[in-house]
Amino acid sequence: MSNTRNTQESQDSQKSQTSENSRKPTDNAADRPSPMEVLRQARGQLAELTGMTAESVSSFEQTDQGWALEVEVLELERVPDTMSLMASYQVELDAQGQLTGYRRVRRYERGRSDPRRTGGH
Repeated sequence: MSNTRNTQESQDSQKSQTSENSRKPTDNAADRPSPMEVLRQARGQLAELTGMTAESVSSFEQTDQGWALEVEVLELERVPDTMSLMASYQVELDAQGQLTGYRRVRRYERGRSDPRRTGGH
């Protein structure tokens, strides 16, 4: 009797998976993840690929292809903390929030700011 029940549960599970897999992905705006979901996915996927923890997101925008972010990452921890080596990564995700590419665009010490630019001088 238990074998019959297990077989039925297995068949029901397979039917459920088949119907989920047969659904066609749509480009409907309702299917797109929310901005917060995209941020979480981007940070997690970048950390998994690079082995480094994302500390913050300094830019974030929706594009025709999906999403574009700039993520600040701790590359090398030093003492004092203001001497730690940071990096900015440009991260691209598709419309569903899956990482499609990334590249490091800048390295800097945590305690240093960008040089100030003045208008025309």
